[in-house]
Amino acid sequence: MPSEKRQRQDEGRLTRLEQQQLGERRAQRRRQARNLGLLLGVLVVVAFLISVLSGDDKTTVSSGDTTTTTTAVPTSTTAGEAVEVKLPGAGASITGDTPCPAADGIATRTTGFAKAPPTCIDKAATYTATLDTTEGKIVVALDAANAPITVNNFVVLARYHFYDNVPFHRIIPGFMNQAGDPVGPTPGTGGPGYSIPDELPSGDAPYPAGTLAMANTAQPDTGGSQWFIVVDDGGTQLTPTYSVFGHVAEGQDVVDSINTFGIGASDGAPTKLVTIRSVTITQS
Repeated sequence: MPSEKRQRQDEGRLTRLEQQQLGERRAQRRRQARNLGLLLGVLVVVAFLISVLSGDDKTTVSSGDTTTTTTAVPTSTTAGEAVEVKLPGAGASITGDTPCPAADGIATRTTGFAKAPPTCIDKAATYTATLDTTEGKIVVALDAANAPITVNNFVVLARYHFYDNVPFHRIIPGFMNQAGDPVGPTPGTGGPGYSIPDELPSGDAPYPAGTLAMANTAQPDTGGSQWFIVVDDGGTQLTPTYSVFGHVAEGQDVVDSINTFGIGASDGAPTKLVTIRSVTITQS
């Protein structure tokens, strides 16, 4: 039988061992809590960067049911809060083949099409589009020689009054102004009901200021009705995956003025509702 002294020594060692184990468990819990806090901090930072930079230091150009990725753009220099973007809503629909509209337009506003239009333009003619916006007029020289399918599509839609009262739903300062969706339901998600083939540009700098180009998805041949006009040197950020079908001939100052009404950090949310009253096509 152990002596009383030996028993006290054994009890002391046991107490010290228990205290040591307790201290180790507390230290382990502190390390776990610290690691969890660091992990949560990293996740918060990552989530913030994703929300601000759209995941990869990029922003989007969207079209109807479409979205395409491009590099990041400056934030707005115009003070103001985002306003509600109001769409004009659906007009009439065509369920069969799309008839070519008259040169002076169709009386009934039409926004739904079962099929892309046939060739309705004269490829040898010169076409000009005048956009009468709430900020002034923009005259665009359409490029039927290099983009006959895209110009034909735009001319047909304009003559069906597809673009009447359509807003610029996405405005990114220093980059572009985007429009072309009358139906939504969310601004920027609507289109005519069909898509057209790409007619992609060539050259080292295919998107100078004033370029009129189709928006599309990350997939080829997905343009529909939405388009954008480039401002400043914003086009240098784009890859050659957007069909170019015109250039501003008059009214670049109007384009630039519209471009001030946007919040780049909010993916182009407008700070002022700017609408296209009508698009008039001139043929010569």
